[in-house]
Amino acid sequence: MGYVYCTTVFVFLQDWVALNSSLGLTNAIIFSFLAFMCLIAFFASVFIDPGGVPSSFAPEMENPQTKKGKSQYCDKCCAYKPPQTHHCRVCRRCVLKMDHHCSWIGNCVGYANYKSFISCIFYGSVASIYSAVIFFCDTLHREHGFRSIALKLFNVLSGLALIVLTITISSLFVWHIYLLSKNLTTIEYREAARAAWLAKKCGQNYRHPFDLGVYSNLKSILGSNLLKWFCPLAIGNVKDGTQFPISND
Repeated sequence: MGYVYCTTVFVFLQDWVALNSSLGLTNAIIFSFLAFMCLIAFFASVFIDPGGVPSSFAPEMENPQTKKGKSQYCDKCCAYKPPQTHHCRVCRRCVLKMDHHCSWIGNCVGYANYKSFISCIFYGSVASIYSAVIFFCDTLHREHGFRSIALKLFNVLSGLALIVLTITISSLFVWHIYLLSKNLTTIEYREAARAAWLAKKCGQNYRHPFDLGVYSNLKSILGSNLLKWFCPLAIGNVKDGTQFPISND
Protein backbone atom coordinates (compact mmCIF):
# COMPACT_ATOMS: atom_id res chain seq x y z
CA MET A 1 0.00 0.00 0.00
CA GLY A 2 2.86 2.34 0.83
CA TYR A 3 4.63 1.57 -2.44
CA VAL A 4 1.53 2.20 -4.55
CA TYR A 5 0.80 5.44 -2.71
CA CYS A 6 4.33 6.84 -3.00
CA THR A 7 4.80 5.92 -6.66
CA THR A 8 1.36 7.24 -7.60
CA VAL A 9 1.65 10.60 -5.86
CA PHE A 10 5.37 11.40 -5.87
CA VAL A 11 6.35 9.80 -9.19
CA PHE A 12 3.52 9.45 -11.71
CA LEU A 13 1.28 12.33 -10.57
CA GLN A 14 4.24 14.62 -10.07
CA ASP A 15 5.61 13.72 -13.50
CA TRP A 16 2.20 14.12 -15.17
CA VAL A 17 0.81 17.45 -13.89
CA ALA A 18 3.13 18.38 -10.96
CA LEU A 19 1.91 18.44 -7.37
CA ASN A 20 2.15 22.24 -7.10
CA SER A 21 -0.53 22.68 -9.77
CA SER A 22 -4.23 22.86 -8.92
CA LEU A 23 -4.96 19.67 -10.88
CA GLY A 24 -2.07 17.84 -9.27
CA LEU A 25 -3.04 18.95 -5.75
CA THR A 26 -6.69 17.99 -6.30
CA ASN A 27 -5.77 14.52 -7.54
CA ALA A 28 -3.31 14.07 -4.67
CA ILE A 29 -5.97 14.98 -2.08
CA ILE A 30 -8.55 12.62 -3.61
CA PHE A 31 -6.11 9.73 -3.87
CA SER A 32 -4.78 10.36 -0.35
CA PHE A 33 -8.33 10.23 1.02
CA LEU A 34 -8.98 6.89 -0.71
CA ALA A 35 -5.68 5.48 0.56
CA PHE A 36 -6.38 6.73 4.10
CA MET A 37 -9.85 5.16 4.18
CA CYS A 38 -8.44 1.90 2.83
CA LEU A 39 -5.79 1.93 5.56
CA ILE A 40 -8.37 2.63 8.29
CA ALA A 41 -10.59 -0.20 7.00
CA PHE A 42 -7.58 -2.53 6.81
CA PHE A 43 -6.62 -1.99 10.44
CA ALA A 44 -10.27 -2.27 11.49
CA SER A 45 -10.43 -5.68 9.76
CA VAL A 46 -7.25 -6.73 11.55
CA PHE A 47 -8.14 -5.65 15.08
CA ILE A 48 -11.95 -6.11 15.24
CA ASP A 49 -12.85 -9.52 16.58
CA PRO A 50 -15.05 -11.25 13.95
CA GLY A 51 -17.14 -12.74 16.74
CA GLY A 52 -17.08 -15.91 18.76
CA VAL A 53 -19.92 -18.08 20.01
CA PRO A 54 -21.08 -17.00 23.49
CA SER A 55 -20.40 -19.68 26.10
CA SER A 56 -24.04 -19.53 27.16
CA PHE A 57 -25.42 -20.16 23.67
CA ALA A 58 -27.86 -23.05 23.20
CA PRO A 59 -30.19 -23.55 20.22
CA GLU A 60 -33.91 -23.30 20.69
CA MET A 61 -35.67 -26.35 19.30
CA GLU A 62 -38.74 -24.35 18.28
CA ASN A 63 -36.57 -21.78 16.47
CA PRO A 64 -37.23 -22.08 12.68
CA GLN A 65 -33.56 -21.35 12.01
CA THR A 66 -32.55 -24.66 13.53
CA LYS A 67 -35.05 -26.45 11.32
CA LYS A 68 -33.76 -24.89 8.11
CA GLY A 69 -30.06 -25.17 8.98
CA LYS A 70 -27.77 -28.12 9.42
CA SER A 71 -26.58 -29.60 12.69
CA GLN A 72 -25.70 -26.81 15.10
CA TYR A 73 -23.13 -28.80 17.05
CA CYS A 74 -19.39 -28.38 16.52
CA ASP A 75 -17.47 -31.59 17.16
CA LYS A 76 -14.15 -29.72 17.43
CA CYS A 77 -15.34 -27.14 19.96
CA CYS A 78 -17.71 -29.65 21.61
CA ALA A 79 -20.37 -26.96 21.78
CA TYR A 80 -23.47 -25.76 19.98
CA LYS A 81 -23.09 -23.05 17.37
CA PRO A 82 -25.58 -20.55 15.84
CA PRO A 83 -26.68 -20.64 12.19
CA GLN A 84 -24.08 -19.46 9.62
CA THR A 85 -21.31 -20.15 12.12
CA HIS A 86 -18.31 -22.21 11.04
CA HIS A 87 -15.19 -23.57 12.69
CA CYS A 88 -11.88 -21.97 11.68
CA ARG A 89 -8.95 -24.37 11.71
CA VAL A 90 -6.45 -21.50 11.92
CA CYS A 91 -8.13 -19.64 14.79
CA ARG A 92 -9.19 -22.96 16.35
CA ARG A 93 -12.64 -21.71 17.28
CA CYS A 94 -16.09 -21.22 15.81
CA VAL A 95 -16.56 -17.81 14.15
CA LEU A 96 -19.95 -16.15 13.78
CA LYS A 97 -21.03 -15.90 10.13
CA MET A 98 -17.53 -16.85 9.03
CA ASP A 99 -16.65 -15.99 5.44
CA HIS A 100 -13.01 -17.10 5.31
CA HIS A 101 -9.72 -16.79 7.13
CA CYS A 102 -7.75 -14.03 5.41
CA SER A 103 -3.96 -14.32 5.60
CA TRP A 104 -3.59 -10.70 4.45
CA ILE A 105 -5.20 -9.38 7.61
CA GLY A 106 -4.15 -12.29 9.83
CA ASN A 107 -7.72 -12.65 11.02
CA CYS A 108 -10.99 -14.32 10.18
CA VAL A 109 -13.53 -12.35 8.17
CA GLY A 110 -16.74 -12.85 10.09
CA TYR A 111 -19.86 -11.21 11.41
CA ALA A 112 -18.35 -8.24 13.28
CA ASN A 113 -15.56 -7.25 10.87
CA TYR A 114 -17.17 -8.12 7.53
CA LYS A 115 -18.21 -4.51 6.89
CA SER A 116 -14.66 -3.33 7.57
CA PHE A 117 -13.34 -5.94 5.16
CA ILE A 118 -15.83 -4.90 2.47
CA SER A 119 -14.86 -1.26 3.01
CA CYS A 120 -11.17 -2.15 2.72
CA ILE A 121 -11.52 -3.86 -0.66
CA PHE A 122 -13.95 -1.15 -1.85
CA TYR A 123 -11.55 1.71 -1.15
CA GLY A 124 -8.66 -0.47 -2.32
CA SER A 125 -10.44 -1.11 -5.63
CA VAL A 126 -11.26 2.55 -6.22
CA ALA A 127 -7.76 3.65 -5.21
CA SER A 128 -6.03 1.07 -7.42
CA ILE A 129 -8.20 2.06 -10.42
CA TYR A 130 -7.44 5.73 -9.69
CA SER A 131 -3.74 4.93 -9.48
CA ALA A 132 -3.82 3.00 -12.76
CA VAL A 133 -5.55 5.93 -14.50
CA ILE A 134 -2.88 8.34 -13.25
CA PHE A 135 -0.15 5.96 -14.43
CA PHE A 136 -1.60 5.65 -17.93
CA CYS A 137 -2.26 9.39 -18.17
CA ASP A 138 1.36 10.02 -17.25
CA THR A 139 2.58 7.43 -19.74
CA LEU A 140 0.38 8.52 -22.66
CA HIS A 141 0.41 12.29 -22.27
CA ARG A 142 4.13 12.84 -21.83
CA GLU A 143 7.10 11.88 -23.92
CA HIS A 144 9.40 9.99 -21.59
CA GLY A 145 13.05 10.18 -22.44
CA PHE A 146 14.22 7.39 -20.15
CA ARG A 147 17.88 8.00 -19.44
CA SER A 148 18.53 4.52 -18.20
CA ILE A 149 17.19 1.01 -18.47
CA ALA A 150 16.48 1.10 -14.74
CA LEU A 151 13.90 3.90 -15.13
CA LYS A 152 12.22 2.12 -18.01
CA LEU A 153 12.16 -1.12 -16.01
CA PHE A 154 10.71 0.74 -13.02
CA ASN A 155 7.84 2.10 -15.11
CA VAL A 156 7.11 -1.25 -16.74
CA LEU A 157 7.12 -3.18 -13.46
CA SER A 158 5.06 -0.50 -11.69
CA GLY A 159 2.50 -0.56 -14.50
CA LEU A 160 2.25 -4.34 -14.40
CA ALA A 161 1.90 -4.31 -10.61
CA LEU A 162 -0.90 -1.73 -10.80
CA ILE A 163 -2.76 -3.69 -13.48
CA VAL A 164 -2.53 -6.96 -11.53
CA LEU A 165 -3.52 -5.22 -8.27
CA THR A 166 -6.47 -3.47 -9.90
CA ILE A 167 -7.81 -6.63 -11.53
CA THR A 168 -7.31 -8.73 -8.39
CA ILE A 169 -8.80 -6.46 -5.77
CA SER A 170 -11.64 -5.26 -8.04
CA SER A 171 -12.58 -8.87 -8.84
CA LEU A 172 -12.57 -9.65 -5.12
CA PHE A 173 -14.82 -6.67 -4.44
CA VAL A 174 -17.30 -7.63 -7.18
CA TRP A 175 -17.37 -11.20 -5.84
CA HIS A 176 -18.20 -10.07 -2.31
CA ILE A 177 -20.86 -7.65 -3.55
CA TYR A 178 -22.51 -10.65 -5.22
CA LEU A 179 -22.29 -12.61 -1.95
CA LEU A 180 -23.71 -9.63 -0.07
CA SER A 181 -26.66 -9.38 -2.45
CA LYS A 182 -27.49 -13.04 -1.72
CA ASN A 183 -26.61 -12.86 2.00
CA LEU A 184 -24.11 -15.67 1.50
CA THR A 185 -20.64 -16.24 2.84
CA THR A 186 -17.88 -17.77 0.75
CA ILE A 187 -18.31 -21.05 2.66
CA GLU A 188 -22.08 -21.04 2.21
CA TYR A 189 -21.80 -20.30 -1.51
CA ARG A 190 -20.36 -23.76 -2.16
CA GLU A 191 -23.18 -25.36 -0.17
CA ALA A 192 -25.83 -23.18 -1.86
CA ALA A 193 -24.46 -23.96 -5.33
CA ARG A 194 -24.78 -27.69 -4.66
CA ALA A 195 -28.26 -27.28 -3.15
CA ALA A 196 -29.37 -25.23 -6.17
CA TRP A 197 -28.02 -27.91 -8.52
CA LEU A 198 -29.85 -30.67 -6.68
CA ALA A 199 -33.07 -28.63 -6.60
CA LYS A 200 -32.86 -27.92 -10.33
CA LYS A 201 -32.26 -31.61 -10.98
CA CYS A 202 -35.49 -32.37 -9.14
CA GLY A 203 -37.40 -29.62 -10.97
CA GLN A 204 -37.54 -27.31 -7.95
CA ASN A 205 -36.30 -23.80 -7.16
CA TYR A 206 -33.80 -23.16 -4.40
CA ARG A 207 -33.43 -20.00 -2.36
CA HIS A 208 -30.94 -19.49 0.43
CA PRO A 209 -32.98 -19.36 3.67
CA PHE A 210 -31.24 -16.14 4.80
CA ASP A 211 -31.74 -14.34 1.47
CA LEU A 212 -34.13 -11.46 2.29
CA GLY A 213 -33.72 -9.52 -0.96
CA VAL A 214 -30.84 -7.38 -2.21
CA TYR A 215 -31.54 -4.21 -0.22
CA SER A 216 -32.33 -6.03 3.03
CA ASN A 217 -29.22 -8.18 2.63
CA LEU A 218 -27.00 -5.13 2.12
CA LYS A 219 -28.65 -3.35 5.05
CA SER A 220 -28.05 -6.31 7.37
CA ILE A 221 -24.28 -5.92 6.92
CA LEU A 222 -23.74 -2.25 6.07
CA GLY A 223 -26.43 -0.83 8.35
CA SER A 224 -29.71 0.99 7.78
CA ASN A 225 -28.11 4.45 7.44
CA LEU A 226 -26.95 4.85 3.83
CA LEU A 227 -24.55 7.66 4.81
CA LYS A 228 -22.66 5.24 7.06
CA TRP A 229 -22.31 2.50 4.46
CA PHE A 230 -18.93 3.89 3.42
CA CYS A 231 -17.56 4.30 6.94
CA PRO A 232 -15.61 1.18 7.96
CA LEU A 233 -15.88 1.99 11.67
CA ALA A 234 -19.67 2.46 11.68
CA ILE A 235 -20.60 -0.98 12.99
CA GLY A 236 -23.38 0.04 15.38
CA ASN A 237 -25.73 -2.38 13.61
CA VAL A 238 -23.69 -5.37 14.85
CA LYS A 239 -25.59 -7.39 17.46
CA ASP A 240 -24.73 -10.69 19.12
CA GLY A 241 -24.63 -12.53 15.77
CA THR A 242 -26.44 -15.63 17.00
CA GLN A 243 -29.77 -15.08 15.24
CA PHE A 244 -30.61 -13.84 11.76
CA PRO A 245 -33.98 -13.27 10.05
CA ILE A 246 -34.96 -15.89 7.51
CA SER A 247 -37.00 -15.65 4.33
CA ASN A 248 -40.58 -16.88 4.23
CA ASP A 249 -40.09 -18.69 0.91
